[in-house]
Parts: sequence; structure tokens; C-alpha cells
Amino acid sequence: MATNMPAAPSALRRFMASELAHNWLRSASAIAGSIIILGFVVMVTAGPYLTAQNPYDVRQLDIMEAFKPPMWLEGGTGQYILGTDQQGRDVWASIVYGSRISLFIGLAAMLGSALIGATLGLVAGFYGGRLDTVIMRIADIQLSFPSVLIALVLMSAFGTGVDKVLIALVSVGWVVYARTVRGATLREKSREYVQAARVSGLPNHKIILKHVLPNVLTPLIVIATIQVGTFILIEASLSFLGVGVPITQPSLGLLIKNGFDVLFSGLWWISVFPGLFIMLVVFGINLLGDFLRDELNPRLK
Repeated sequence: MATNMPAAPSALRRFMASELAHNWLRSASAIAGSIIILGFVVMVTAGPYLTAQNPYDVRQLDIMEAFKPPMWLEGGTGQYILGTDQQGRDVWASIVYGSRISLFIGLAAMLGSALIGATLGLVAGFYGGRLDTVIMRIADIQLSFPSVLIALVLMSAFGTGVDKVLIALVSVGWVVYARTVRGATLREKSREYVQAARVSGLPNHKIILKHVLPNVLTPLIVIATIQVGTFILIEASLSFLGVGVPITQPSLGLLIKNGFDVLFSGLWWISVFPGLFIMLVVFGINLLGDFLRDELNPRLK
């Protein structure tokens, strides 16, 4: 009796035999970025198993352990590898738990921005007319202001909270998707296969979903990859300014803010290590994003 081979291994073999995988294996920067991102995801997923302390459970905190330096400095201990903060929280544990909020915000805001922006871009590019003009003029007006400034104004109006941060980030992030998808849609809708679909009587929404959308996904993948890092930075900026996530849901940006209050007292590790971690994660995301941009953009080949 014949048995079917599992689809996953077959798909994996096809990917490993592809030009993209071949070039990825030859790119040191792409491999480094992938390793950084994978390590970040593993750390966030396995967070409670990587730390001996939940830094936001007051029952596990000891104020007598406050301001412990990193383990390699005088007064440091192996129990707190990166030292402790004002409340006796392990800085390493705070980074692990804070990263979960930062990654969630980055991914969720990216998905929301991509969904809204791609939809508006498809509609504007395919139908054109006044609807296209209105959407693109709104995008142009928004692009004339810095993204952080718009997010700051929205957070000042809405208040703090993870949900408010997501609304603010999606509000500033949809534009790049809309403009990119609109341009790609304008090119695709004049192609022969789209014209043939129209002649055959296929409804417009099916033409958009089955024919146009699959052919404009490539630039979206590149934008989405890089935008996760951008959103992590914007969220960190908002939290540092005190209008981001509340202290009950700490992110990496809030950790930096807490350490900044005592930075010039010689207690540098409280804010420096979370800042270095954000830099490392965004660096890894940008490395992978640059590789995907070069590989998925035929004009750069």
C-alpha cells in the first residue's frame, strides 16, 4: 500500500534547494541576523525557564538586594548576572520579561499596519479615481510629520496601555504599506493576466485577491521584517517618555527609563543593558531585512 510522504519535509527540502536558501547560507550577515532573531524568540518564549526570578512578582523581590552590580564587578554575585535595580529586581530577568511585551507590540503592530495598509493600497491602486486621491493625500499629509511625533500625540490623547500603543503604531505604520502596494497594484492591473480575468467576467474582489495580491506580497515581506524593529524602537521611545506601556506591563523602553533616573549616580547597568539589548535585536532584524530586500527585489539583482 502506497503511503504519502509528509509535506513539511518535502517543503523544507525544496526551500533548502532554492536560490534564496543558497544565498542565505553564503551571507554571513543574514545568518548572523537570523541567529540573533532566533535567540530573541527563544528567550521570549522560554522566559520563565531562563530566570530564577519573576521581577514583577513583589513576593520574589528583596529591597536589600537593590543596586547590586553585574557579577564581574566588585560586589556582584552570580545570582544576578547583570545586577539589580532600585527595587532589587534582576536586570537580566527584567530584560527577558520586558522583551515579551516589546516583541508582542512589534509583531502585532506590524500585522495590523500590513493588513490596513495593504487593503487601502490595493483598493487605491486597483480602482483609482477619487478614492485613490483621498487615500494618497492622507498618506502624504501623514508622511510630512515624524512618526514618533504622531504616536506621541496619539498616546497623549489616548493614555497609556499596550492597546493604546498598538493603535498609535498602526496609525503611523499603515502608510508605507499603502504606498508600496498601490504602486505595485498599478503595475499589475495593466498586465495581460488581469485583463484576461476581467474579460472572463471574474469579479473585481476575486481578481484582487487571487491575481493581484499574490504578486505584490514580495515588497510587503521586506517592509514587515524591518518594521518590527522600527516599532520596537518607537515603543521604547514612547515608554521612555512616560506615555507608553504602564509599569505593570514593562517593556524594554520602560526599563531604560527606570535606569536613566540613576544613570549618573554610577548605576549604569540598570539602563545600559536593556538599551544594548534593544540595539542588538534591531540590528539583527535589520540584517535579515536587508538580505531579504536584496534577494526579493529583482531590480537589485
